This record gives sequence, C-alpha cells and structure tokens, in this order.
Amino acid sequence: MARALIVGGGIAGDTLALFLGRDGWEVTVAEIAPAPRTGGQTVDLRGDCREVLRQAGLLEQALGCLIPQRGAAWIATDERRLAEMPVEAFDGQGLVSREELLRTDLARIIHEAAGPGVTHRFGDTVDALRDQGSRVLARFRGGASEEFDLVVGADGAHSRVRALRFGPEENYRRPLGLAHAWFTLTESPGTPRLDDWFLLYNAPGRRAMAARPGHPGQQEVGLTFAADTLPPRHDREAQFALLERTFADAGWRAEEFLAAARKAPDFALDTYDQVHMPSWSVGRVVLLGDSAWCASPLSGLGTALALRGAAELAAALRSAGVHSDPTDPSAALTAFETTMRPRAASAQQLPPGRVAMVAPHSTLGIRINAWAMRAIQAKALRPLMARAFAATEHGRRPAETEGMRPEVTN
Repeated sequence: MARALIVGGGIAGDTLALFLGRDGWEVTVAEIAPAPRTGGQTVDLRGDCREVLRQAGLLEQALGCLIPQRGAAWIATDERRLAEMPVEAFDGQGLVSREELLRTDLARIIHEAAGPGVTHRFGDTVDALRDQGSRVLARFRGGASEEFDLVVGADGAHSRVRALRFGPEENYRRPLGLAHAWFTLTESPGTPRLDDWFLLYNAPGRRAMAARPGHPGQQEVGLTFAADTLPPRHDREAQFALLERTFADAGWRAEEFLAAARKAPDFALDTYDQVHMPSWSVGRVVLLGDSAWCASPLSGLGTALALRGAAELAAALRSAGVHSDPTDPSAALTAFETTMRPRAASAQQLPPGRVAMVAPHSTLGIRINAWAMRAIQAKALRPLMARAFAATEHGRRPAETEGMRPEVTN
C-alpha cells in the first residue's frame, strides 16, 4: 500500500487526504495546530467549490450549514449606505452568494469525512525531508522519522515543506502591500446587528473594516491595512498593539472590534501575498494550495483553488496508478501541474487597482469606490459584469469586486 504524508490539515490537505484514503492510500496528515483549525470567514458554494464537494459526496452537508445572506453594503461611519450589492445582483453571481458557509464548518465537514486510512498527527510538522531510495524520509518535530512514497506540502503560504525542499520563502513571496486580521466577535445585547448584511467600511489611509454574518450570536470581522511586514507570529501583544495604533481613530466600530480581537480564540493576522513558483514538485515532494500558488484573499478564489487542486492531484495520481505502484509519481505530478497551473495563474491576475479598491487611500478614493459599486450595477453594464462574475466561479480571471475571503494557513 502506498503511503502519503500531507503536511497541513486545512481545506486543501484534508480534501486530498479524503480522496487518497478512498483510493487506498495510507495517509498521514501532520498539522502544527493542536486540533482542527477553526476561524476564517465565509466560502460560497459556487463553481469549483460546489463541484468538488459534490464529487466528494459532501455537498448536502455543506448546504445544511449555510449562513443567511442579504448582500454587501459599503457604509459611512454612521452606517449610512454608500452602495449596496444584494445577493440577487448579476443573477446571483455577485459579491455575496445566497449559499455561503463559514470556512470553519467546511473544514469540519471535510475533516470528519476522512476514512480509516487517514491518520492525523496534530501538534506536529516536519523538520527535515530526505530522499532515501524510492521513498522520502520525513523527520517530524516530535522526534519520529518515517518513510513515505509521496510528500505533499499543503501547509499554506508560509509553507514549511516549501522552505525545506524548494528554498526560502522570500524567493517566492510577492507582497501586495496590505495586511488583514480576521476573527469572530461574540455579540452582546448592545452589539449592532448586521441583519444578514456584509458591511464594509473604509477610512482614509488604506484602512478597511468589515463585519459579516456568522453563526447565531456571532459576527465575522476583518481589519485590513497597509503593510508588507508584521510583528512575529508568536508575538500576539505586538500584533494587537499594531492594530490599535492603526485603527484607533478609524471611526465606525473600530474600538469595539479592537477589544473583540483581544478576546477572540480564532484571531489571525497575515499579509496579503501571492506565491509564484516555477515548479510545484521535485522528486516525490509536491506542493498544493497556497503553498504552491497563493493568489491572496483578494482573488476570492483561495478555497475554490484548494478544493479543485486537491481533486486534480488525487485524480492524476489515480489515473497513473500510483496508489498501487508508487515506483515513480513524476508523470502524475506533471499532469497535475499542467491542469492546475492555468487556473492558478488566472486567479493571480488581479485587476489593476484591486488593492486601492479594497483599501482606498483618500476620502475621494472611498467615494469613487462606492460610486463604482453602484455604477457596475447599472442596467447598461449588467450583462458585462454578469459575465465577469460568472468567469470568476470557474477559476478564470477574478472579477474586480470579488470579496475578501482569507484562508487560514499554517
């Protein structure tokens, strides 16, 4: 029986584990977090997300976890609406879909579907990878060493596997000039309600705040600001201090959000980056998801690419019969990259001005952005924009107004 090690138990890693387990592989998933990850924001069930979940037999479960949505609204500090895009816009192909669920629910559904051939090692990752004959010897941080026929790095934009096998992160990281914090806010009796709307607020100086519906009694919050680098990931106090300096005078619900960030168990902060690599595999080691092709949350396609990438890698390995004869996976890995690279490259082609649209620099820019959101819904432009939004759902060039949907990474 072929053995696969998947480093990273997020959407991409667990989806691949599910498919490989069904194909007869013995799968180990090493996840540095102590338990399945929670957090992240919403995922819509259009395009590749829907297709891959149907293929996995998990679509009905996902549909059972939908969060009610009425649309997106760009607001002033007093919550006056500057622009709206309801879920009905562009025949349901706009910024917000009727069928959206939280990433934490999607991750749970996929994780729980893993069969007996899949073993998860939480609180662990790899410290070394070494070719050993026709296998790869992986040394785990916990001290154990094991041999595998295939090693998959699905451990996010800051991939440990990529660093070990392909070189330093700075060789592949392309910062986009923004950073983003996201977390869950627990409502209290005095918390302003969203009424099922995704509210977006901009303050001058490239600062943006967003709140969107979560589980009952919760809101999913995002804070976006200009930055290429951040305090160390383990220095949570320095991260909070940075947010507080940046948003102290931003208006709207900034004070409330900053206080909630300190209490949130799922708080995360990262830069908006892309990952560009000339090749995703070397020998028996291959990268998957953000480790290989991070398009950044500005693409709105991170989860769709993760799901589709896992399905395509499993299909390529299955077609090549690697599960029964793991002597050489190179043809399968080449076929996988040939299929996925055009999709990933398309998602990385952000429209000009995308960063400025998310976080305008000036008051004038904020007004222009709101005007643009109204203008693209004008009757004369609806057919053109409907085609653009539809293209997004099939992994082609992302529409300019696709929303912020950060993916949680290792």
